[in-house]
Amino acid sequence: MTSVLLTGISSLVTNDPRRGTGIAELRDAAVVIEGRTFAWVGSRRDAPPADDAVDLGGRAVVPGFVDSHAHLVFAGDRAEEFAARMTGTPYSAGGIRTTVAATRQATDEQLAANVARLVAEMRRQGTTTVEIKSGYGLTVTDEARALAIAHDVTDETTFLGAHVVAPEYADDPAGYVDLVTGPMLDAAAPHARWVDVFVERGAFDADQARAILSAGKAKGLGLRVHANQLGDGPGVQLACELGAAAADHCTHLTGADVDALASSGVVAGLLPAVEFSTRSPYPDARRLLDAGVTVALASDCNPGSCYSSSMPLCIALAVREMRMTPAEAVWSATAGGAASLRRDDIGRIAPGARADLAVLDAPSYLHLAYRPGVPLVSQTFVAGRPA
Repeated sequence: MTSVLLTGISSLVTNDPRRGTGIAELRDAAVVIEGRTFAWVGSRRDAPPADDAVDLGGRAVVPGFVDSHAHLVFAGDRAEEFAARMTGTPYSAGGIRTTVAATRQATDEQLAANVARLVAEMRRQGTTTVEIKSGYGLTVTDEARALAIAHDVTDETTFLGAHVVAPEYADDPAGYVDLVTGPMLDAAAPHARWVDVFVERGAFDADQARAILSAGKAKGLGLRVHANQLGDGPGVQLACELGAAAADHCTHLTGADVDALASSGVVAGLLPAVEFSTRSPYPDARRLLDAGVTVALASDCNPGSCYSSSMPLCIALAVREMRMTPAEAVWSATAGGAASLRRDDIGRIAPGARADLAVLDAPSYLHLAYRPGVPLVSQTFVAGRPA
């Protein structure tokens, strides 16, 4: 097995798990990669020999970003909806149906090509793991094919048949829940690791969501919840009650919601590029962190509420708008995302972890927030290979 020594690392963020949610940073560092994993991490002067060596020229290195919430299997464009929001039209769940219509009409090849394009775009920005949801088909066939397409590029696939009620069931939401928990789940489960529900006015209420999540759990799927995005609601409490891995959005939280997240260990997934793209209030990350809640940052890349795949943008927004420190934001975009996906092999640079990393054209991780909008990622490694 060939080994590669990376030297010339001015600042190396390792996310040593012994530090909890605090990053660990090494100066003048080096790493050794063997095959798909990290074999050694430490000071350059202590580096062991390797088969090959690469000098990174004084650049900073961070773990590859873990984007734990994205909707990449879709067709069509909603730029006009975005323009309308910028002139005052509020965001609502109803716009999803526009993408559903376009996605149903697209071929498998068209959908797969769009997913590949977006994943490549993410790789260029340092993302090495991405979770991909279905949810723009809303028929048995379309949900199953969306997940099969997603599974070709990631192991982190999520069945989101409960995104909104399918248009043909507009007058029979109970019938749609029966479809989601029955034939649609049966077709989707072989291609999915997770099940998710959009718990929101205009989407699904607590009882409907509980039935869908419970059915998914019975099929062996892990639980995720779109929670409390557009207003106060039952999503966070439901996620905590059922032991979900993550409650994502968490924009509108009561004190009881924060307490439930802290005591349950459910990860709060914050998606600041959504608030940027919808002119909505940002989640209060400071409140969550001070309460001891584990926070993940993710892009929520989708054609409606946030057509951005940039985790560096999410880091900059989290620092500027959500009162996170740069260290907290980088941790949440890497180790926090891994916690959201219940993974301990990604989101950190340590022996035995998968060799995922992003090389920054900067001397420190601080520049991710310090230089917003600048393409700082000069190289991305996924499982030991340049992406």
